[in-house]
Amino acid sequence: MSTFSTLPLSEAMQENLKSLQYLTMTEIQKASIPSILEGKDVLAQAKTGSGKTAAFGIGLMENLNTSEYRVQALALCPTRELASQVAEELRRLARFKHNIKVVSLAGGSPMSRQELSLRHQAHIVIGTPGRVLKLLQRGSLVLRDVTMLVLDEADRMLAMGFVEQIADIFRFAPEKRQTLCFSATFPEGVRNLSKSLQNHPKEITVETQLDTSVLVQEFYGVPEKDKARAVLELLAKHQPKSTLVFCNTKDQCRFLQAELTRAGLHCLAIHGDLEQRERTEVLIRFSNGSTSVLIATDVAGRGIDIDSLGAVINYDLPFEPEAYVHRIGRTGRAGSSGLAFSLVAAGEEFRVREINDTMGTEFSVKALGFQDSRRALKLEPVMVTLSINGGRKNKISRGDVLGALTSKEGILGADVGKIDRMDHLTFIAVKRESARKALEVLQNAPIKGRRFLAILNE
Repeated sequence: MSTFSTLPLSEAMQENLKSLQYLTMTEIQKASIPSILEGKDVLAQAKTGSGKTAAFGIGLMENLNTSEYRVQALALCPTRELASQVAEELRRLARFKHNIKVVSLAGGSPMSRQELSLRHQAHIVIGTPGRVLKLLQRGSLVLRDVTMLVLDEADRMLAMGFVEQIADIFRFAPEKRQTLCFSATFPEGVRNLSKSLQNHPKEITVETQLDTSVLVQEFYGVPEKDKARAVLELLAKHQPKSTLVFCNTKDQCRFLQAELTRAGLHCLAIHGDLEQRERTEVLIRFSNGSTSVLIATDVAGRGIDIDSLGAVINYDLPFEPEAYVHRIGRTGRAGSSGLAFSLVAAGEEFRVREINDTMGTEFSVKALGFQDSRRALKLEPVMVTLSINGGRKNKISRGDVLGALTSKEGILGADVGKIDRMDHLTFIAVKRESARKALEVLQNAPIKGRRFLAILNE
């Protein structure tokens, strides 16, 4: 067991890590942070949830010159959701230093607003390749003072066709820099990218095998027309607290959401057709427990990291066995039990064989008995989400919101769940039985001396 206290970090960073309850390093952190602190290029195998953001974030913060208001670090991510998640984590790590500005640049938000943020300068930029390149070409983003470039989930970015954009972005950066590349897998494309962008990187591979001792995996042969019914059956039988269902296309996501909703199940879907505001709200409502089932494509689901996820259901089997491992790796974490169910359509048995070859397993395809899927209707979320039209930019803190909700005329503190602040929005999870009272309080109680519009999201 290795602790952060063994690292040559500043006292302020050590104290901040303690306050964040970052005590013991994950495998990727233990293997990569020393090299990052030494200024070496790193090529590391690490998947979502492995602690890689803190790994490069700690090194980035320690080497940051806060007196210089210039972009000194750029991290590229494959999706808006992951970029937002990384930016939030870096802001948490930055609390020990004053006036560190982290800017997120991704599609779905007005470019003019992002250009305004950049005009006021930033220390760290997190973004998706498409938006970052556009801002570079417009001259709104300047990388001449960058000392660290990070590629997060490089394999996914290559699979999404970003290789040329990444190469173009790197042409705007100084040749003398530190480049970190994190990837869940090391296909030939990632290695070629590393050769073209990195200088003798330290290659790091940590154990990525699943802890199958706490994970139940089953494969069920189901005709295509019965797949939605099969999802209901599995939910009814196992009653997981939260379930992530993967589809291969956004059309399948929409279809399945309509079918489950028609059956009376509360569920949400996330795919490429949603606007950024909608995608953000969907992820928040799933992570705070106010929806029990989330349907996602691989691309939209990348970056979803819920510690207590009860089950993963593969409505469609993924095209690559490695994607299967990534999908089901989101459940059964930290020693808790997890469920992973896959629906196998006619002619797809070869995909199960490929998964067995990759994982060294011997799973077979079983029949799924249909009994009483109506019981799935009992999966009503414990929490609901309220929102107010004020956030960070309005100087609203989580404590301000909690204080208003638990005032004399309010609700119990134990009935308040996660509070997520955006720039101009705040989402609050509250217990379902207290939702109406909480809404009334937020509609009438001033926060920071003013009233905000409050909405119940159902």
